[in-house]
Amino acid sequence: MRSEVDKTTPTVYPLEKKGWRFRVASHMVAAGSHGGGSTMGPVHVVGAAVIDGSGRDPSNIDITIENGRITRLGASSAHGERLDAEGLTMTPGLIDAHVHLGLSSPIQPHFSFQISAAEIAADIFATAGATLDAGFTTVRDTGGIDGGVVTAIAKGKVRGPLVLSCGPVQCQIGGHGYYGAEWEPTELWSSHHIPGLCALSMMAGNADELRRNVREAFRRGASFLKLCVTGGVVGAHDRLTDTQFTAEEIAVAVQEAAARNTYVTVHAHNNEGIRNAVEAGVRCVEHGTSLDESTAALMAARDVALVPTFAVVEQLLHDTAGAGLTESTRDRVEGVREQMTKALVAAKRAGVRIGLGSDLIGPDQGHRGKELSLRAALETPMEALVAATRTNAEILGLSGQVGVITPGARADLVLWNGNPLEDPELFSDPTNAVLVIQAGRIVKDLR
Repeated sequence: MRSEVDKTTPTVYPLEKKGWRFRVASHMVAAGSHGGGSTMGPVHVVGAAVIDGSGRDPSNIDITIENGRITRLGASSAHGERLDAEGLTMTPGLIDAHVHLGLSSPIQPHFSFQISAAEIAADIFATAGATLDAGFTTVRDTGGIDGGVVTAIAKGKVRGPLVLSCGPVQCQIGGHGYYGAEWEPTELWSSHHIPGLCALSMMAGNADELRRNVREAFRRGASFLKLCVTGGVVGAHDRLTDTQFTAEEIAVAVQEAAARNTYVTVHAHNNEGIRNAVEAGVRCVEHGTSLDESTAALMAARDVALVPTFAVVEQLLHDTAGAGLTESTRDRVEGVREQMTKALVAAKRAGVRIGLGSDLIGPDQGHRGKELSLRAALETPMEALVAATRTNAEILGLSGQVGVITPGARADLVLWNGNPLEDPELFSDPTNAVLVIQAGRIVKDLR
């Protein structure tokens, strides 16, 4: 799978905090009064309780960062600056495997041309920054943004996490992902796209059209593909029980992804759609609401990952209007949480690799860590954290590069005010992420 980790261009930012002067250069964090252009030595983060993403118990070890990467664990006699993290808990930068940055405006006004492109862009960029402030240094965008957003963040023009994107979602004509008005001819749907900014979905009526669409998505910079193979909760023209795309059609996307050394994930709620996708060769399933034991066993046998999405269910149950949706959406989500919980249990029993995704939509995406708090209540806080770090990195094809605190990994780190293993509700409040380091740069400091 393609790695996106080293595609960002480092930018120099002076940061001042509580008497310390932090200067960022060549992906390094350093404290002191170095002049511009000086050579920066290593930085030692000392005093924190470190949860390394592996599932092991926390330990009190020092971390050395140099050139944007972790170079050493443990005390070091080497020269360099010290960053005192006494009393804080360190985790790897969190990873959200299911985000929709391009759906950061109220949903229905967005797709009915009531919001300007400028405002949509402002909402997207605000969500990107809020995601970073919540401790998420890497995300997988599963539909909504176009390639320009990824580029703007990677160049440092907009604050945000490392973004891997599928570009437009692939859906069948009239299927999940299509939000045009009933009177609107299908061919006009693409007029809702804003090139370089947001492009929710591309529709196909057969395998040949799907092949053309996925090739176009890759041309526009997609890192992987996402297909909608069932109806959805936030659906305008479908039901959760609808099965969309045939196994043969899904296999076309799998073939095109494999030709580029990447993979297909699918939006799938009902069990039949999940099984069709798994048999067609996809590598990941999003939601998996009605997953049964036999299909979970098939997923485990074929090493197909699952990314449950509980936070969006809570969002739509309790604040449907805040997402810019009608109350009818709440009716569609009734019972989904209970089904998704049963699917999680079935997947765990079968030995399926289980990641973590929030799937938040609309303007209120600031509390992305709520997904970890919800998962911690269903499993354990450590299992939720590992899902949001090491396991998600594996699913994204970035194993060993992000999501772990180990020598050679990118220096994406979060320092928490408190111990989230003892109180997982800490994840839900972004202010508890008091220090965020991204690729060796301090990007948030509330100490």
